[in-house]
Amino acid sequence: MPELPEVETVVRDLRPVLPGRRIEAIRVHSALVAGRDLEEVSGSVRAVRRHGKYILLDCDSGSLTIHLGMTGKLLLQGERGPHTRVEFFLDRGGMLLYDDIRMFGKMFWSVDVHPRVACLGPDALAVEAQNFLAGLKARHRQLKPLLLDQGFVAGLGNIYVDEILFRAGLHPCAVASELRRGRAVQLYETMRATLAEAIDARGSSISDYVDASNRRGSFQLSHRVYGKAGQPCPRCGSPIVRIVLAQRGTHLCPRCQKPS
Repeated sequence: MPELPEVETVVRDLRPVLPGRRIEAIRVHSALVAGRDLEEVSGSVRAVRRHGKYILLDCDSGSLTIHLGMTGKLLLQGERGPHTRVEFFLDRGGMLLYDDIRMFGKMFWSVDVHPRVACLGPDALAVEAQNFLAGLKARHRQLKPLLLDQGFVAGLGNIYVDEILFRAGLHPCAVASELRRGRAVQLYETMRATLAEAIDARGSSISDYVDASNRRGSFQLSHRVYGKAGQPCPRCGSPIVRIVLAQRGTHLCPRCQKPS
């Protein structure tokens, strides 16, 4: 599933193109992705932004909220294909396509901020250090499930939580409220640095993800633990292991990431 770096990459591709453009018409081909009421939407795009894993197109009369799901793609100037679920017809002959093989992605039109976005915690790239540290201290939860909780911090998923915890030297089962302040600060700084590095690499293309120009990201080449069970740890050489935590596959180095 596209996580914060992949969604941010798409937003950065769309931001120079869409603001100021008028949506002349929208054609919906899948009711699983969007309701037919979306076809009544028109007007100019004022801004393209992101919160967590959601893309927000702010328009004259409301906001279009887009979640890419597992295999969703927003493509500029693509050609309609068998997996095209929504077509956006723009002024001056422009086109924006939404393709989605598995159709787990969703689009919602709302006058105000959609409830799915309003209930999210602060964005992982925008949360201030003092608020993040206070949130850790207040929660007696294991780090991996907590960081995956979109109500705590929005945008992280399985890939980046595994990578962040390894780079910070923290075990996924460590309890947030029991972290020493120095370790908590290290987690915050590592989270921001890892996400920034992944955005610079235009995200991780493990299976279906491409950007708005249909290009793959390259951060998967920099993964240190995710998907590398049995391979040597890049720090100590011990085999990376995969455990199941909170029903999620979790990759770690048992030597570099001690439980306590």
